[in-house]
Amino acid sequence: MPPRTITLAYRKVIDANSPKPWDKLVLADSYRELRMQAQLYNPGGQYRTFGELLHHVPAAERLHFLVGGSVGGYVQQLKGLVPDIVNNVGRYFLKFTRYQFELINSDLHDPGKHQVAINFYSEPLHWHDTIAPYLLVSDAAVLAEAGGEVLTHLCQLQPYLTIHALHPAAPAAS
Repeated sequence: MPPRTITLAYRKVIDANSPKPWDKLVLADSYRELRMQAQLYNPGGQYRTFGELLHHVPAAERLHFLVGGSVGGYVQQLKGLVPDIVNNVGRYFLKFTRYQFELINSDLHDPGKHQVAINFYSEPLHWHDTIAPYLLVSDAAVLAEAGGEVLTHLCQLQPYLTIHALHPAAPAAS
């Protein structure tokens, strides 16, 4: 059976308890930007939380996009590799082609309650097999070019990592 082509998604949740310096920078800059952009939708300051703002001002849904621009430089620092996801030998291997920033919750007066997520979507991978909690995958582009040996990665399934999409198989050559 030929390998199936998949796209993985990883949802990185960042909040006040996130220990990594990169996470802390993303959190601080996104909070600063949220406070600035929220003024457009909350000019009188009557709403304290992001949830209240969304409930009372539906146009505030645009804040995900408006605040997301503040983390673009940090995402570029990742050089196309999904953070936190390593293969079985501890190396970063999962390349992403796109990401989406998301505000989860926030309090405009308390930065300790600010919580965001960045959803990373991988390049297509060939999924060869599942071995216990591990996926055996390889780069789809490399497999198409390879005539023999194909380098693989054994990646453990973990919270917030999921198979986002199955891609249709290429039609068989006749």
